[in-house]
Amino acid sequence: MAKKKISIKAFIDENGKIKQLPVPNRTKIPLLKYLAEKFEKGRSYNEKEVNEIIGNWHTFNDYFVLRRALIDYEMMKRTVDGSKYWLDKNEEE
Repeated sequence: MAKKKISIKAFIDENGKIKQLPVPNRTKIPLLKYLAEKFEKGRSYNEKEVNEIIGNWHTFNDYFVLRRALIDYEMMKRTVDGSKYWLDKNEEE
């Protein structure tokens, strides 16, 4: 049986920006993957750049919670001191 694709439309506005971070993981994870796609594969970012990209793709003015979720769900990696961020290799597929 094929897996049903989870729709994130309810959490995205007409401009493609995230309106809200859903609570259930079945919806949160696809939404975070959508956000992770806004970053270039194979490139590293400083924290300011990450915050700016996230800021461009959500409407609720809380880049911190989205940045933290990308790290917590292992879609992005970062150095211990937070000076460098990059997409996790598993997300590049």
